[in-house]
Amino acid sequence: MYLYNMFALVDCNNFYASCERVFNPNLNGKPVAVLSNNDGCVISRSDEAKAVGLPMGAPIFKWEQFCKENNITVVSSNYPLYGDMSSRVMTILEQFTPDVEVYSVDEAFLQFKGYDLFDYKELATQMRRRVLKWTGIPTCVGIAPTKALSKVANKIARKFPKETKGVYVIDSEEKRIKALKWIKIEDVWGIGWRLSKRLQAKGCKTAFDFVELPSDWIKKEFSITEWKLQQDLKGNSELELEWHQPKKAIATTRSFEYTYSDLENLRERVSTFAVSCAEKLRKQQSSCYMIIVMLSSDSHKKELPQHRGSTAITLPYPTDSSIIISNQAVNALERIYKKGIKYKRAGVIVTGLVPNNNFQIDLFEHENPKHKPLMKAMDYLNEKYGDYKLKIGHQDLERTWKMRQERLTPRYTTNINDIIKVKC
Repeated sequence: MYLYNMFALVDCNNFYASCERVFNPNLNGKPVAVLSNNDGCVISRSDEAKAVGLPMGAPIFKWEQFCKENNITVVSSNYPLYGDMSSRVMTILEQFTPDVEVYSVDEAFLQFKGYDLFDYKELATQMRRRVLKWTGIPTCVGIAPTKALSKVANKIARKFPKETKGVYVIDSEEKRIKALKWIKIEDVWGIGWRLSKRLQAKGCKTAFDFVELPSDWIKKEFSITEWKLQQDLKGNSELELEWHQPKKAIATTRSFEYTYSDLENLRERVSTFAVSCAEKLRKQQSSCYMIIVMLSSDSHKKELPQHRGSTAITLPYPTDSSIIISNQAVNALERIYKKGIKYKRAGVIVTGLVPNNNFQIDLFEHENPKHKPLMKAMDYLNEKYGDYKLKIGHQDLERTWKMRQERLTPRYTTNINDIIKVKC
């Protein structure tokens, strides 16, 4: 084991539920569940909610009575709050090393180079203690010589909190082998459901079985990705930290507050989603060549006619214009729309992305040159005055992008009106 180059995975425990508890301590020790967009399904559970049997992804309209019977506090997703708390956690972690990969909203990989004289267990304990003290968010930390092994170490820390106190370090060959024999193949980071079934058919039940397979066979039967994962689990670092890269595709997909069967309301929603994609394009200074539009009915209501459709439109030139992307998205919507269907969800994806300062120019077709300054002015004014004061023609001026959030808690850190008041 080479202890001079180690990776840590810091994972926030039940992050959304933990954020709610930070500002409402009365929820500590009690079952808590957080719902998805439009109060649809359970997307985060406290350990207490898991213990009483509330499954992940449970549609709340089917589990409402169960939650009442088990005294589970159910809240709407409060994304502005969660995003802000995530940013605070990541900022704290950057105090320990400059090499940080924010892997998701609630977890990050850290790399420690030249730290061979450090006590890694004590270092992990310090990180965990500081995040908890400064934000109130509990975490688990796994440290190992590779990214994949740090993920395994984190699972051990999470699974055995009393024994590990939320910290586990794989710093010897004995610990590595013991950890790999413990973790099931389907629980290994990077091995999905289909891949795990293929490996199980070959007799792989644990991660240790996976690393014992011939490396040449892995590369031949699967791909270089699985080979790198196997090497990582062997302790040979092949998976490096991934720095922020411009996205290869940008999506805006949402469930509607209500079901819609008329084309007018669907046009307005799809146009709004398309404009959101265009704004994200401009923020990363990219343009797109392709627009994909998706439309689906409510799959939970089996008694109603069902329809799910999608179509793609390829543009003759790349663009980041809200006007062009919205118009093309509406055209795509009209192709897949079916009269009489009650639609519940739509999505717009822009892909085929290229940087704004480096793409092939078409001699005969190009974007209206007035769009660039117009988009710049719209972005400036909407950012300055908020609430999307400027919109394009397909959008409703009186309508905001609203989700059903009947159980929404205050946005304690992102809205001045929701800041906690202390009476002395």
